[in-house]
Order: sequence, then structure tokens, then C-alpha cells
Amino acid sequence: MKTQGKECPHIAALDADPAVLEYIRRILADRFRVTTFTSALELNRSLSDSPTPDLLLMDWHVTEDDAEENALGLLAKTRALKSSLPIVMLACSAELKEVVAATRMGAADVILKPFNKTDIDLAVEQCLKTSGKPKSDDEVTEIPLDENTFFVRSSKRMREIESQCTLVARADIPVLILGESGTGKEVAALLIHKMSARSQRGFLKVNCAAMPADLLESELFGYEQGAFTGAVKSKPGKFEICNNGTILLDEIGELPPALQAKLLQVLQDGSFSRLGSRTSVKVDVRVIAATNIDIKAAIAKKTFREDLFYRLNGFTVRMPPLRDRTEEIPVLSQHFMRKVAAKYECDPLPISPALMQALTLYSWPGNLRELENTIKRYLVLGNEQAIMDELSPLKSTEFAALHSEQPNGRANLKKLVRNLKGNAEAVAIAQSLEDKGWNRKAAANDLQISYKALLYKIKQYNLTPPRKRPDWIEPASSFDQAQGV
Repeated sequence: MKTQGKECPHIAALDADPAVLEYIRRILADRFRVTTFTSALELNRSLSDSPTPDLLLMDWHVTEDDAEENALGLLAKTRALKSSLPIVMLACSAELKEVVAATRMGAADVILKPFNKTDIDLAVEQCLKTSGKPKSDDEVTEIPLDENTFFVRSSKRMREIESQCTLVARADIPVLILGESGTGKEVAALLIHKMSARSQRGFLKVNCAAMPADLLESELFGYEQGAFTGAVKSKPGKFEICNNGTILLDEIGELPPALQAKLLQVLQDGSFSRLGSRTSVKVDVRVIAATNIDIKAAIAKKTFREDLFYRLNGFTVRMPPLRDRTEEIPVLSQHFMRKVAAKYECDPLPISPALMQALTLYSWPGNLRELENTIKRYLVLGNEQAIMDELSPLKSTEFAALHSEQPNGRANLKKLVRNLKGNAEAVAIAQSLEDKGWNRKAAANDLQISYKALLYKIKQYNLTPPRKRPDWIEPASSFDQAQGV
């Protein structure tokens, strides 16, 4: 078969069920040359004796005719025989760990049965488009998720995160995303939603640490008229609003124990009751949970239910801190510069080699959020040296002062280390307060310290919120207003 003078791509399909093969043939036969096989031995003989097809659709549950061979073993054997052949696995109920393993062994994609024409078309189109391009670990990828959010990666580790999110998106199971504050857990959750079958439905985020327990319960599950003082009419909760969509429960480790039990019920049977109601509401919502705390430690302390953890942990995505992927800092810095410049409708500023080196050497306790805010300050100030001084772990004047306090100019090592730690702590606290709009309770939760401890640290480091512009000052230009100056 030829199309516009070119040979049609050749697609091979392996499945023990002739009806499935006939369905695949019907879907693809008008655009591709399709060859079908009902046994692995037939396929292997064909691969040995005939030209390599452009794509192989392989059933997860087909084994060698005369040997006990699981899907991964058959995949490995086929990859050894034809290393450049793109393979798409067709699975009914494969374990997610096996799916991830298959991807790492070279499977281009995994389609869950029962599949439809769109599933096959998308997989075939994507595989044929990329089959001739060698994958590069440091290839820069920017996946748009909404108007202002992108998943950006340019390292092997983040390519693995992207693959995990893509695979788990199709499994429609709860996902637990772990990582330090500011590592991009919400972006990963949005990527999972966008790659899932629920992508055309709602995506809602709820911060479990941002409100008291009683208010959080009404926010999640809604309430009936008269359920409490001020409830003048019924209101649906986030789970009802997000029916057939995806809900992100951020800071899940801060969820009060009473709500943990109610959430467990939603995960088990998809039902719950509004506040003040005697009837149950049934919903179909995919739950993605995110936290920066040590869940295992919280379970040991009895502050987090073990059964809820196992319900949420259908699959775990671990977001690495920025200090463990410093090779991405140049790419991320340029991305944030373009993003912020577009938001403020101004030209992006160049990042000199000296500034880039300072950005790369900094430890980034606030991770991506801190990097974005640093780039924002650079664009507002336009002063490269000020940013470099800010990123310096110890200013030269402070270092000189330490030397001058000691005889013969010798610095006290213990005092030097103490000042370095204090400097880093002050920066982290100031960054968290800035991110939370100087909401001290939210910042204390973010930093995982008590409210009283935070107040003490604010006084210790003489931290103050930014001053508001006095009324008598001339109105700012439109550019200044955009910067919040």
C-alpha cells in the first residue's frame, strides 16, 4: 500500500484474541499496512526473517507458546531482537510498577484495555512521529498545562518524572506526590490531570493547611441550609463541583484526623454526606494528594492514618529538590524570565555568565518558587549585582567583620558557621513569609515550625513586612504598578 508515492508505515500487532486484532486492523488498515499475530513465536519468526515494522502493538498477556514468559520477559526478548522497534503495550490490568518497568525497558507507551480508536490513533501518531528521533536526556521540553503553567524539564531525572506522570495519568488511581516546598508538586499534579481521560473536566486545588478543620470540611464536602450559623442556603463542596474531574489535596499531611476518616470513605466508595445532611452524595473524582512532610514519620506519631496513606498511595511521584538537579537551573531561569517579562509586558533581561554561576551555586532552600521570585526581583530591580549579593551565602563585609573581631584577623570557625546557618535560616523564613503574603500561621505550617517559634525568629532576625506606599507619594507608573512597587 502506498500513499502519495510513499510506502505506508508497517504496523505489527500481537494479541491472543483474534477479535482484538480484527478491531485494530479495522482502525488502521485505511492508513497503514497491518500485520497481525496471535502467538509470540509467529511474531519472532517474522521479525527474524522480514524487514522490521515501523511499530509493534503487543498484548501484555501474550506469552511464548512453549515457555512461561511474562510480559516484561517477552518485551526484553523483542527489544533484544529489534532494538530500534517502537513497542506499545496493550494491557488489561497491569500492575503500575510493571508499567513503569516496561517504560524503562523501552516500551514507547502503554494503552489500557478496553481501548478505543482515539487511544490507538494517538499512540500510533506519537510513536511514528518520534521513532526516528533519538531521545536526549538533556533535551529541553516545555509542556503547556494552562495559560501560565508549564512543565519544564531538561534532565534525565525529570524525564523520568514526566514518563511516570504520563503513565499514571491513564491508570485513574490515587496519586501521592512527595517533595519539599516549592519543588513543583502542583505542576506535576496538573500534568497528570492534563494527560488523563479527565482532562476536559475540572481540576481543583484545596490547601488543607490554609483553613481551620470545620471550615475545611464544609469547603470539601459542602453543607445544607441551617447546618450552622450563617448557612442560609445549601452549598456544594469541592468534591461535588469536581465530579468526573481531578482534585488536588495539597498539604495532605495537615488534614485533621476527623477529616482523614471522611476522606478515606470517599476513596473507598466515592460517597460522603454534606454537613447537616442525612443523605449520601455519590461522586467520581480522582484524588491527587501532595505533601512536604515525612508521611512515614507522621504515621508513626499517629498524626496520619495508615489506612488513608495506603489508599492515597496508588502510586508515588517524588519531586527532587532543585539542588539535586542544578543542571536545569539555566533552563528554568530563562523560562521564568520569559514568563515574568510576558506577565509584566516588558523585555526580558539578559542573564550574564556571572549571574548564572551565582544562580547555579546557590542551594535554593525554597526550590523553584524561590528561583522564580529571584528572577522576578532581578527583572524589577534591573540590578544584577544586588541579586548576586543576595545569593551570596556570606557577604564580604560580614566576613571582614568576623575577622576583625579575632586577634591577628583569624576568624572563629564556630561563629562563622553559626552566622552562615543564621543567614540561610533568615532567608528561608523571609521567603516563606513573602510567599504566604505575611500570613504567619500559613508560613509556620510551610516551615514546619510552631507559630510561637516563627514569631521568635521574626523578632530575632528583625524581619518586617514590605511597607505600603504612603498616600502622598506620586502615583506609580503602569510598569511600577505591575511590579507591585
